[in-house]
Amino acid sequence: MIPVPPTSPPRTRLLVSVRDAAEAALARDHGADLIDAKDPDRGALGALPADTVRAIAAAAGDRLSSAVAGEPRDGAQATACLAALAGTGVGYLKIAWAPGRESAGLRLPAGLPVIAVLFAEDGPDGADVPALAAAGFAGAMIDTRGKDGRRLTDHLPLPRLAGFTAACRAHGLLSGLAGSLALDDIPALAALGPGYLGFRGGLCAAADRTGRLDPQRIAEGARRLAAIVPRVEAA
Repeated sequence: MIPVPPTSPPRTRLLVSVRDAAEAALARDHGADLIDAKDPDRGALGALPADTVRAIAAAAGDRLSSAVAGEPRDGAQATACLAALAGTGVGYLKIAWAPGRESAGLRLPAGLPVIAVLFAEDGPDGADVPALAAAGFAGAMIDTRGKDGRRLTDHLPLPRLAGFTAACRAHGLLSGLAGSLALDDIPALAALGPGYLGFRGGLCAAADRTGRLDPQRIAEGARRLAAIVPRVEAA
């Protein structure tokens, strides 16, 4: 029998981007499901040094951890970026990947799932997912390249995002949505069935992504996501 990918998504989980081990412990203790190592001072996908990522992975404890590996120009550079963080102990790596980019030269690290990050400004949709699956990515997410206050939904409408998450489910990929999200974005985006929603600025004081995380905001994000019952699609 050929396995059929599930059509009804599990509960959407909370990803919190952190810059150091202290923030990782804070996120862990206040409800983050996935702790993501990222340097907010270096743009959307600024990679941290390997030693810092290793400390974050250790501080994550029993929570899943991930790390961004940068914004490479091609497959060969992506291979090098991923290799630099492959031994840090995280459960996932994330790398920027342009829609339609050829995977020539890309070598994904053995035994370590990699998430392709597409930027909303490039207009990604569900049609981009099959190529990502064929290239060996374990998941795909959409984020915003610019951090100018515009949120994910200012770039892409909900139906297009729904098509993206549905395509990820159909191809067995973990999906994620991020991009200057606010806590009030949770109901509409969680209803689309992504594997996780990613936050940084929306969980910082004064919504300043380069500032420090606010534990009360993390806890509130976790509470709101936990309260949402996954939608069951009709057969």
